[in-house]
Amino acid sequence: MTRRRIPYVTASVVLAAIIGEGIFRVGGGPLPLVGMVAAQSIPAPAASGRTPLYFRDPSGKPAYSASPRKDAQGRDYVAVYEDTDAPTATTASNPHPAPVIGPGKVLYYRNPMGLPDTSPVPKKDSMGMDYVPVYQDEANVPAGTVAIGPDRVQMLGVRTEVVSDRSMTRSIRAVGTIAVDERRLAVVAPRFEGWIEKLVVNTTGQPVRHGQPLFEVYSPELALAEQEYVMARQAGPSIADATLIRLRNFGLPPDEIARLKRTGSASRTLILAAPMDGIVLEKTAIEGMHFASGDALYRIADLSTVWLLADVFEQDLAQMRPGEEGKVSIAAYPDQSFGGKVTFVYPTVNPTTRTTKVRIEIPNPDQLLKPDMYATVEIAAPVGPASVLAVPDSAVLDSGTRQVVLVERAAGRYEPRPVSVGRRADGYVEIRDGLKPGEKVVVGANFLIDAESNLRAALQSFIAPAAPLAAAPKQERQP
Repeated sequence: MTRRRIPYVTASVVLAAIIGEGIFRVGGGPLPLVGMVAAQSIPAPAASGRTPLYFRDPSGKPAYSASPRKDAQGRDYVAVYEDTDAPTATTASNPHPAPVIGPGKVLYYRNPMGLPDTSPVPKKDSMGMDYVPVYQDEANVPAGTVAIGPDRVQMLGVRTEVVSDRSMTRSIRAVGTIAVDERRLAVVAPRFEGWIEKLVVNTTGQPVRHGQPLFEVYSPELALAEQEYVMARQAGPSIADATLIRLRNFGLPPDEIARLKRTGSASRTLILAAPMDGIVLEKTAIEGMHFASGDALYRIADLSTVWLLADVFEQDLAQMRPGEEGKVSIAAYPDQSFGGKVTFVYPTVNPTTRTTKVRIEIPNPDQLLKPDMYATVEIAAPVGPASVLAVPDSAVLDSGTRQVVLVERAAGRYEPRPVSVGRRADGYVEIRDGLKPGEKVVVGANFLIDAESNLRAALQSFIAPAAPLAAAPKQERQP
């Protein structure tokens, strides 16, 4: 029955076209061209203690044997050893040369058409094409390994980075407004009725110190209470002490009570002082005005420390923890940044914006930050509890279902290796399995190398596994 050779011819043309590019290398050496004619091994005399690789026909015909034999004229087949030297060209007297012993030890010979057929000795297929030798250096490298020369490495711009443990952090950006620290805010609201006779601090925004006089008031109710104390001192100490309690309940300053005890005379007017250091944010007091008990006349705030109330999206709340450091930027000071610390995450979510208020405390010694300023904050929030093995995300080739990195096994040699990835943060991705610390991965031009690796692996899929060298080779018949 006539064999169908059309598929073989088609495969030969395809493989010859692909391999003929000369780009891809196997185990450090170029793939031999399909149908390439190799040089004949020069016969070597048998030597004691050495085992021949095979025996070839003494006339140079394409006939080989794994054991000693004779040809039709009675001549001994020539033994070929592993260290046999060979010329690199074909001579006219030897039209059918045997394959050259290449780098490393020849493990077996494979079918040039990629069929699952191997031979421990050189042979030809039914179309007269030489079987391709597979060397030990080629068989020991992982499938898809690509070898690239130094000039091409430089031309492609290949860059590598060492795999190492690192703390994964993710930058969270949020916007908000500067607010007054509620713990550093005070309101001056007298507990008695009266009239303002004189204003000492008479402008909004004026800085004040603790104990500094704010205004002078006249209060008939307060003046009557002081007069009762003076009369009670003459009646007895116990009655006087009861009267002092009433004066303290009116909010009479301690220094005024001390004066009253010392002099024993009531004062017509009373001076009220600032309760803390700060800035007058609001002032409703006007000289000559009447005020009722509880009216807020001054609102004073200490701006040495302010709050940033930032709106953080709910998907980022898991990384928001008290104590995290943040960098605050203000439009008014584009060349300056301010450090802050997360102190509180509010317990509610805005249903419209799906954000939560996060309080960031910022030192403000120069009082450059002012209430209601617009600000942007960037927080480097940790991802995970400890350091993990990570590589730049550009090193991972992700097909959606499979992730691969290119590992540099040696200078110019790259091995594709599947990995298991985890969390991603700030340009890095966690590697859970597939890499070890200290290995180098390709982070630049890896897509080009991966394309070569895929074709390299496709070519290797045509090669059958190595035949055991210990197995006795079959004797070839003469054509």
